[in-house]
Amino acid sequence: MFDRIAQRLSDWVRSKHLLPGITIASFLESIVVPIPIETLLIPVTQMRRDKAWWIATVATLGCVAGALVAYGIGFWLFASFEPQILGWFDNPDVFTEIQARIHAEGFWFIVLAGIAPIPLQLAMLAAGVSGYHLGLYVIAIALSRMLRYFGIAWLVLTFGDRAEHFLRKYQYKTVLGLSLIVLLLWAGQRWLLT
Repeated sequence: MFDRIAQRLSDWVRSKHLLPGITIASFLESIVVPIPIETLLIPVTQMRRDKAWWIATVATLGCVAGALVAYGIGFWLFASFEPQILGWFDNPDVFTEIQARIHAEGFWFIVLAGIAPIPLQLAMLAAGVSGYHLGLYVIAIALSRMLRYFGIAWLVLTFGDRAEHFLRKYQYKTVLGLSLIVLLLWAGQRWLLT
């Protein structure tokens, strides 16, 4: 069974359907699939290093498209379906907290949600519900996902087959480091504007 799955994955990775498949997978992961796309991106990028930057690009585009759908759900449908939408999440109170943070901190909170282990889907819905500026929202989502996906491409191209081991070993330190950089930029911007 595993041999057949591995063969199908290998066939798909070598096919013309690779990039559209990554785009669709990223789109779905950004709105409904709870499994991080990195579990697919790392081995696929290792198998197709020649397309590493394209894989990162289409993964980012798929996520941005999904983020627009999530924003639209929040903006146009949330009021009508609030109990059902909040039922998708373990703790609906987290949504209220995230919505308040988006009102207060906006752009940098969305960037941080896209990097750190904060449920990005909640931040996307909350941005739509609060009517956060759509242009800034798209830039924040794209920036956060580019850091992740292009970071994976760079790691695979730099470390080759050791990239997966490197990511597992330093995942939390990397997320912490990127989060600290975003927090410093955020604080610097607030300091400059006051």
